[in-house]
Amino acid sequence: MYYVYMLRCKDNTIYTGITVDIKRRMEEHFSKNEKCAKYTFTHTAKKLEAVWECDNKSLASKLEYNIKKLTKQKKEELIKTKKLENVFHNSEKIDVEKYKFMNK
Repeated sequence: MYYVYMLRCKDNTIYTGITVDIKRRMEEHFSKNEKCAKYTFTHTAKKLEAVWECDNKSLASKLEYNIKKLTKQKKEELIKTKKLENVFHNSEKIDVEKYKFMNK
């Protein structure tokens, strides 16, 4: 199982990543240990905003890539609604049925 997640940083930026172990990855980001992302090392992680589950790395990478390409406004909408179909409606890029929103 793979997870795609969105983190809010203290400077109000949004970081998106993928992992197979969401708990471990959050510990890495929030503790700023040597395995945290360069981005969250310099833009301190504040809050886990959203998590989606999917079956494989390919699907996770595809969603991560497409979320990263969104505007800040669209990312905020996605965080608010937690619904991929609101942002990726009528999209050939993302099959929203292949992802499951996870309550944090």
